[in-house]
Amino acid sequence: MYTGRQGFRLAPKRLSGAKSKEENSLKMIDSKMVEPKRIEPKMVEPEMEMERSQGIKAPAEVCPLCEGTGWKTVATSSSAGGSTNDRRVTRCDCRLRARAESLLTAARIPRRYEHCELSNYDTDFPGAHPSLEEAHFIASGFAKKCDPRGDKGLLIIGKIGTGKTHLAVGIIKELIVNRGIPCLFYDYRELLKEIQNSYNSTVQTTELDVLRPVFETDVLALDELGAVKPTEWVWDTVSLILNTRYNDNRTTIITTNFDDQPAAGAAGAISPARAATRGETLGDRIGERMRSRLHEMCRIVTLEGTDFRQKFRNANFR
Repeated sequence: MYTGRQGFRLAPKRLSGAKSKEENSLKMIDSKMVEPKRIEPKMVEPEMEMERSQGIKAPAEVCPLCEGTGWKTVATSSSAGGSTNDRRVTRCDCRLRARAESLLTAARIPRRYEHCELSNYDTDFPGAHPSLEEAHFIASGFAKKCDPRGDKGLLIIGKIGTGKTHLAVGIIKELIVNRGIPCLFYDYRELLKEIQNSYNSTVQTTELDVLRPVFETDVLALDELGAVKPTEWVWDTVSLILNTRYNDNRTTIITTNFDDQPAAGAAGAISPARAATRGETLGDRIGERMRSRLHEMCRIVTLEGTDFRQKFRNANFR
């Protein structure tokens, strides 16, 4: 009998823990359950994994003499019997080489002159002036015996292309490599430009930042002194540099193209008429007061001869 009510068939209750049709669709082989093959992660050696995760490079080779300590033992003979049982420690060669490389980088030697050494300063070529050999002898002795905290420096004078810069660079390389003495090379024009640039408000470097290493380095090589047209500011800057190093007993090596003669207006100098016809002198370019100070600070070495670069088309000398 129809009552007007619509009936609904209830679905059978799903048992707890029952698996769906998809979950039960495992392959059957020989009536045994076979699970899908698992992909094992690739094994990596622990050391390689640590280096990769931490960005650590492989350890550097350890010096066999000092085993990385920086000190090596050396035998010393006693004055009595000549026994070598006594031992002492000294700096290992590996540390000395590392220090020399660091000092060479800090010395600011221009790339053009990186090859310059006292050992390759040529004094035996056709037409070489005897003064070149004498200058080389003086420079070699200076590099071996110089006390950078008290000894006089060198004022190397000569025309363009006679080898002044080569000698100066060769000296400071000897001081750095063989004696571990900190040195600094500066072209006179470049130094003045850096000081002037420090006055720019957009530059973070101050004048003292530029001058501090020039004041404090044990040996300063100042190349081409007088190459900038003299002004009051130039004279004041030169005075500050030379007087500071003079007062601190620091050694300075200077090269210049200008003859070591007084300024035209100096007392006892040549007449104004003759001064007008001669070339400029070191006194004209840096002032008589600073020229006099250089004579106290430096031993004068004069190079004679023609421009080597023009004659032989070679840039090894300056």
